[in-house]
Amino acid sequence: MGTRTADGTGAAAERDETAVDATETDGATEKETGPATEPEAEPEAEPVATGAGEGPSGVGQGAAAVVSAALGLVSLTGSWLGTVAAARETLVGQLEVTADAGVATQVEEMYGDAWNTSAMWGGVFALTALVVGALVLARPAFGAPARAVQAPWIKSVAWAGVTLGVIGLLLAVLKYTGVLLGLPDAG
Repeated sequence: MGTRTADGTGAAAERDETAVDATETDGATEKETGPATEPEAEPEAEPVATGAGEGPSGVGQGAAAVVSAALGLVSLTGSWLGTVAAARETLVGQLEVTADAGVATQVEEMYGDAWNTSAMWGGVFALTALVVGALVLARPAFGAPARAVQAPWIKSVAWAGVTLGVIGLLLAVLKYTGVLLGLPDAG
């Protein structure tokens, strides 16, 4: 029953014969003493499905990434808050300008401040989108090392929020400074 090993010795054969002898000896003792009984196993408690044992699911990060992208989109298209603030500035400009003021003064007071207010609110939304998206992307670096992997869609949406935030912030600055669609010269 022996087998030869690579070195040509029958060491493996000796181990096999010893294993067979040990098995036969155990079988003989079972016949003499009766079947071996195993100790009774304690019933296992069923796990409670609370979700506490599971790691974080990333729902918060996903929601923050979607909020970032939505804020970036709002910064580009305009918001209700920006529209109301711009309309208020138009009203204030109409109240402050006198009837005998020049055309350039009337345009600046009635429309210039409203335009800048609209640009400012667009910039606020863009900056918020940029910050929230950056925090979502940086979150794995500050979390538990075992949970450092983000779902790919969370990264994609967060990058979209950051990109829209950067574009919105750039457009807001250009709009506020008058480089992009500045007020017409009423000179």
